[in-house]
Amino acid sequence: MDLVPALEEPLKKVLGPATAKVMSEHLGLHTVGDLLHHYPRRYEERGQLTHLADLPMDEHVTVVAQVADARLLTFSSSKAPRGKGQRLEVTITDGSGQLKLVFFGNGVHKPHKELLPGTRALFAGKVSVFNRRLQLAHPAYELLRGDDVTETVDTWAGALIPLYPATAKLESWKIAKAVQTVLPSAQEATDPLPDSLRAGRGLVPLPEALLKIHRPHTKADIEDARSRLKWDEAFVLQVALARRRHVDAQLPAVARRPKKDGLLSAFDAKLPFTLTEGQQKVTKEIFDDLATEHPMHRLLQGEVGSGKTMVALRAMLAVVDAGGQAAMLAPTEVLAQQHHRSITEMMGELAEGGMLGGAEHSTKVVLLTGSMGAAGRRQALLDLVTAEAGIVIGTHALIEDKVQFHDLGLVVVDEQHRFGVEQRDALRGKGKQPPHLLVMTATPIPRTVAMTVFGDLETSVLDQLPAGRSPIASHVVPAADKPHFLSRAWERVREEVSNGHQAYVVCPRIGDEDDDPKKSKKKPSPEDEAEKRPPLAVLDIADQLAKGPLQGLKVEVLHGRMPPDDKDAVMRRFAAGETDVLVATTVIEVGVNVPNATAMVIMDADRFGVSQLHQLRGRVGRGSAAGLCLLVTEMAEASPARQRLTAVASTLDGFELSRIDLEQRREGDVLGQAQSGARTSLRMLAVIDDEEIIAEAREEASAVVASDPDLEHLPGLRTALQALLDEEREQYLEKG
Repeated sequence: MDLVPALEEPLKKVLGPATAKVMSEHLGLHTVGDLLHHYPRRYEERGQLTHLADLPMDEHVTVVAQVADARLLTFSSSKAPRGKGQRLEVTITDGSGQLKLVFFGNGVHKPHKELLPGTRALFAGKVSVFNRRLQLAHPAYELLRGDDVTETVDTWAGALIPLYPATAKLESWKIAKAVQTVLPSAQEATDPLPDSLRAGRGLVPLPEALLKIHRPHTKADIEDARSRLKWDEAFVLQVALARRRHVDAQLPAVARRPKKDGLLSAFDAKLPFTLTEGQQKVTKEIFDDLATEHPMHRLLQGEVGSGKTMVALRAMLAVVDAGGQAAMLAPTEVLAQQHHRSITEMMGELAEGGMLGGAEHSTKVVLLTGSMGAAGRRQALLDLVTAEAGIVIGTHALIEDKVQFHDLGLVVVDEQHRFGVEQRDALRGKGKQPPHLLVMTATPIPRTVAMTVFGDLETSVLDQLPAGRSPIASHVVPAADKPHFLSRAWERVREEVSNGHQAYVVCPRIGDEDDDPKKSKKKPSPEDEAEKRPPLAVLDIADQLAKGPLQGLKVEVLHGRMPPDDKDAVMRRFAAGETDVLVATTVIEVGVNVPNATAMVIMDADRFGVSQLHQLRGRVGRGSAAGLCLLVTEMAEASPARQRLTAVASTLDGFELSRIDLEQRREGDVLGQAQSGARTSLRMLAVIDDEEIIAEAREEASAVVASDPDLEHLPGLRTALQALLDEEREQYLEKG
């Protein structure tokens, strides 16, 4: 029988079933290795005390403090024997502030004896408020006896006390004692970093790093350990992505080169403008990829309105010229219809292949969505299988089994984050050989996040707006503090309409019965609680505006639960200028292009994320007239939500906003599945702060995989990779 490697030993064998159960259920830790990689959140020095003034409400905290005062109070109680109850109130201090601890009933006797003034201890509990003062009720505590060599001192080796991410069921010091038990196994940790890399960068060996992170004697120990463990996370993840790129590069694909005087040349000849430098540079990168016999895997990031659709269309035309077909996959029917409309308009007679009046070098551009009528659908499917249609634009309906292509050469995915791996792969599987892949996103992604999340794709960035795009002025409208600002906002909308323009009003909610927030199981955020009202709804606001400040204007609504034909009809009327004001949900967030719309009012703007607000704002200022975006909020000036809105109003640079967004939110929100699961989360690495490490790790990983794709000479790295690539992570990486 094989011996289980020390780090794969189940915790229940080492720590006992009760502790192991809590660790498994509440912290996601199952093996000795998992526990060794559960790093301290921070460290307290014995001589210093925690800042009690900074404690967060409703969170489980561990503090190091000294008892200033302890009083045993007696009060009348029907529940206690002899009608008298006891309460122990202990005041602890850290020099900067005080915190009250309370113990009731039978729980007062032990702390009454032990928590004497002058005693120093670790206290853990949930922060609550009583009589407007912070307190911990019935906290767990561990005395710190600095002078005798007890187990406590042993556990908190040296002067630095590690404080771990903990739960109500398992305090930080109990985790520390468990770590103490398994720490000797750290010596058996296999090192994933190649020796040359580790030595070249002066990184300590993995066993030493684990020892120093859990039992540091100095701050330098913590720095050594962190530097090393960050490299592990960055490097192993980048190796996984580099191997994916390597495998993709081995796949065969048909090289697609545009004909000299074909469809693309005819299209370029009728363009009324020249491409921006950025568009030309990105086009060259894409065309170089298309000309190789391995599938392109490229991410095209572009600011809202930077002309990504034009770049993608020219790539599709090049593929059609080379005898292939191109498919564009959009996340919603509204967006698919919008793309189809704008592409056929841009192409004119070039999109009328096989029809009277079609140009010599023309092709058919078909739309395929789930709600199409049977006859239209049948014709579209026929056009695809016979190659009559060179370009198809559609929703996930394109992925269905019935859809067959004559020769699929390029897949363009719009707004990547809305498509899962199964969908993308199903579409790629429709080519005779793997088609080339271009993924477009208008959500600017900081470079390091792109390297971490989209690390298997080469990245092109469009950060220059085409000529003719107008500036957008953005302002925060504090509706609660200054109601007259909101009145002025509606006046501004009327002014835009009287000047021949149109406006959007965006709300977070639809407002029909299914959408009732009272029925929602979701716990409201503290900021929602502060507002004590549900988010504003499209149906309510449209009604109020039509009867009130926008009376006399043509106001229509658009939201995701309308029948597809109705949605399309509303969008067509708005695009044609027949509607003055469109009150909508975020269904208009991506791809909707109405150059005559110049103003946008976003109600309850604090309910949207930074990137989403930036996306929404990009729907105005798309023509020659300047754009205006008004962010309406009732949040107080000092709140984080207001600061977020001020940041959005202060810059139009999406990449700058994406950094702000990432700094304000937990990275897990941005990294999605990269952060989920105990084994796979980034524990040490911060994708914004550790930009250099991620970039260097990518280079090192690419070099390692190029010279040893199967990692035959790096067994430690292979083991680390297997631990990383559990099922969930496999799926996440597949998403690319």
